[in-house]
Amino acid sequence: MKISDKIVEHRKLKGLTQEELAGKSNISLRTLQRIENDENTPRGKTLQLICEAMEIRLEDLQNDDLDQKPSMGYTLFNYFFLVCLNLILMAIFGYLTFDAEANHISRFGGLLLSFFIPSFIVYYTPELNGIQRLMRYGTGFFIHFILVLIMHGFAVGFVTALFPCLLVASATLFYGRFLLRQD
Repeated sequence: MKISDKIVEHRKLKGLTQEELAGKSNISLRTLQRIENDENTPRGKTLQLICEAMEIRLEDLQNDDLDQKPSMGYTLFNYFFLVCLNLILMAIFGYLTFDAEANHISRFGGLLLSFFIPSFIVYYTPELNGIQRLMRYGTGFFIHFILVLIMHGFAVGFVTALFPCLLVASATLFYGRFLLRQD
């Protein structure tokens, strides 16, 4: 697949018009039209501006291997990994805040970790937007919130600092890109 076809495909996936993409990437509409019609081949800065505007990596457009769909085993492994990671995160925050022997020091540690662990995830997943990151890595937080809310009530979840930890972690996953700007 040609770079021009990949640009068109990514633009349509993001729901952008040519005018919107040209405006976001600070290139002229005519230049973008020539690139998409395969009249020009984008190079250097132009290609980088287009990638930044669509929030994709430059390698994604240049790599031809991305046209192949991942195998079923690879996809299942990814889902298994995400489920395990969500369970581990639930266990960490539950142990530090909701455990019967948790004190104010462990709750404060849970609050700190609820910022730093998602910040680490945000730093290593710059290609994901906030919603994608929250759905992949924050699903366990929502499940944990609902389970504690149903089984123990809001007051217990709030007093044990579990709910504030889950809120901070979810907000960091969603807004982390703005907190950890990488220019």
